[in-house]
Amino acid sequence: MRYTGPRNRLARRQGADLELKTLGSKNHGRLMRVLTVPPGQHGVSRRRKVSEMSKQLREKQKLKFMFGVTEKQMTNYFKKAKRSKGNTGKYLCQLLEARLDNVLFRAGFAPTRSAARQLVSHNHVKVNDKTVSIPSYQVRMNDVIAFRKSESSKIPAIDTALTRPDYTAPSWLERKDMNIEVLNTPDTEALEKQLNLRLIIEFYSK
Repeated sequence: MRYTGPRNRLARRQGADLELKTLGSKNHGRLMRVLTVPPGQHGVSRRRKVSEMSKQLREKQKLKFMFGVTEKQMTNYFKKAKRSKGNTGKYLCQLLEARLDNVLFRAGFAPTRSAARQLVSHNHVKVNDKTVSIPSYQVRMNDVIAFRKSESSKIPAIDTALTRPDYTAPSWLERKDMNIEVLNTPDTEALEKQLNLRLIIEFYSK
């Protein structure tokens, strides 16, 4: 099942910003102040030796929670990435980055991936002029993504995300007005800096 509990607790447990809160919001600011403190009554006092297995699990959980996918989905993504020739970790990241909900988030059409997932599930988004309601839909090069109706861009949270002055599109996406064009296969460099992919591959290779 997909996790639906407190998101700040997830980030604090992993000790990393999982991009679950709107950047620049008060909630995100509060999270950053306590990010290094584990959740729970005895958070600061806990000092346990971390095993290699625990490190692998933590990195896998980070990736899973960042993209809001289930364990079954993560396992399927790994199996698909493993079948590809080349760097399994890189292919795994590309599969996750190419999800439609993530593309909306990366392009600044939604403040978080969960908000983007809602947009897709509620039929607000079209790909190449066809309505798509599956958040895990894999976008391809030259796909054009847009809102199905212009009213969708007026949703307060979406409007705020679209008008962020500090927004910069990733190199593999181009945003023109209310359209997103996929220029290339996803660039995974930013994601690779946030995670230790070796540990994730080791976890699933057992």
